Amino acid sequence: MNGFPWLTIAGAVPLAGALVISLIPGLPADSAAADRAARNALAKWLALATSLLTLVVVIIVAVKYQIGGPNYQFTEVYSWIPAFGVHYALGVDGIALVLIAMSAVLMPVVILASWNDADSGAARHSVKTYFALMLVLETMMIGVFAATDVFLFYVFFEAMLVPMYFMIGSYGTGKRQYAAVKFLLYSLLGGLLMLVAVIALYVYSTHSGVTGHHGSFLFSELSQISLSPTVQKWLFLGFFIAFAIKAPLWPFHTWLPDAAASAQPGAAVLLVGVLDKVGTYGMLRFCFELFPAGAKYFTPLVIALAVVGILYGAIVAIGQQDMKRLIAYTSISHFGFIALGIFAMTSQGVAGATLYMVNHGFATGALFILAGFLITRRGSSRIADFGGVQKVAPVLAGLFLVSGLAGLSLPGLSTFVSEFLVLIGTFSRYKLPAIIATAGIILAAIYILWMYQRTMTGPVREEVAGFKDLKARELFAVAPLIVLLIGVGVYPKPVLDIINPAVRVTMAQVHMTDPQPAHPVTGYTTTAAQKGIAP
Repeated sequence: MNGFPWLTIAGAVPLAGALVISLIPGLPADSAAADRAARNALAKWLALATSLLTLVVVIIVAVKYQIGGPNYQFTEVYSWIPAFGVHYALGVDGIALVLIAMSAVLMPVVILASWNDADSGAARHSVKTYFALMLVLETMMIGVFAATDVFLFYVFFEAMLVPMYFMIGSYGTGKRQYAAVKFLLYSLLGGLLMLVAVIALYVYSTHSGVTGHHGSFLFSELSQISLSPTVQKWLFLGFFIAFAIKAPLWPFHTWLPDAAASAQPGAAVLLVGVLDKVGTYGMLRFCFELFPAGAKYFTPLVIALAVVGILYGAIVAIGQQDMKRLIAYTSISHFGFIALGIFAMTSQGVAGATLYMVNHGFATGALFILAGFLITRRGSSRIADFGGVQKVAPVLAGLFLVSGLAGLSLPGLSTFVSEFLVLIGTFSRYKLPAIIATAGIILAAIYILWMYQRTMTGPVREEVAGFKDLKARELFAVAPLIVLLIGVGVYPKPVLDIINPAVRVTMAQVHMTDPQPAHPVTGYTTTAAQKGIAP
């Protein structure tokens, strides 16, 4: 352990905020509407203040993070269950840090955007419960990215399902209960497979001579265990399928459109923007570094699935009539790009995929939030029910356009940088998949611009004529994401400087025993890959 427990504090602040909100006394059913509104407002302001305080703590961690220093920083290790070698162990490298920062930025944005989302569901559950669930979810999100004990990671991985299940099932719309149960069953199936692999990994650690007589779940010790290629393949599958469901990667994706369409827009932002990143983060962190031989063996299959997902998600998105389902299918396509960059196993590809995780969270978050504002005004999520919005709400339409252009990776916006790195990194090793994947860019232009044309341009529909432009609260909710999309697009170097050292360490772990000769085109050798300078 080194220094002040910043990561524990970052995770504890939202949990404490959720506890405080839950302790707000309830009111009788016959209480005055003004009293009820005041209690609800108190819960909302407490949630917002707590999320902002968490963001301040994460900013301090980011400022204190030493680029070029130890790979894992702010480490904390405490014995939790000594008999089984389980530890409360936290730490962040550059990859985990940027994902925690993304989560901390999105939470206050989502709370502002969801200010009135739970009011209509007050008959089912209280407003304070909705915002308390958000804060509990933030604790789980920080914990899952910061955990350096595999068992602790699994606990956070499964626990984060609970608040999201209730946010969809209790406060969602449409077939909310069906979508919530489907989301939970898919996730539990993946978690069960991963649990089997986690137990098997622990058993192998007890005989390794590295972790001691009782074995260990510490990531730093498990990564030193020498496993046979056959064992690595099976354990890789146990972890990978769980992460592919969580991501979701085609064909494990079918739960996502239902869940995103039924969730409130703010909950959809957290689901697609953060929770799904746990899947791609897990592929990079655990599948690569614990089972490098297994990852190499299944790389052709995963790349094929990623390319199919890119094209499938984009093509199906074009035909969607529901705005939230369209955005959900675009995310399936984008997750294909992320998986493609990861399994290209080049420094550029992995750095691009990591940056893509962050940029996708901001771009898709902005789209979902703005779509939510449109749906609230119109009372419908069908694209055909809109038209001419830009004439009555130009600010809303303009920000929707910028968010959409980020979704199609327009140069000058942050998503372009990450998608470009993914394609370049993939092309250096797998030319045909990279070439096919570029078709996703063309398809993205079709589904984004066509959606914008049908909702924002043309004659003003009668039902849209009374639309009001963005309120101050709504503008404050989405403006930070737009600023980040433009700022990182123009100057991505600070974020890449944090990511790249961690990527080099990960690539060194993967290529450490790679027997491949020098690349026939680039001339890079295994030694170069170990140093992290492979293309």
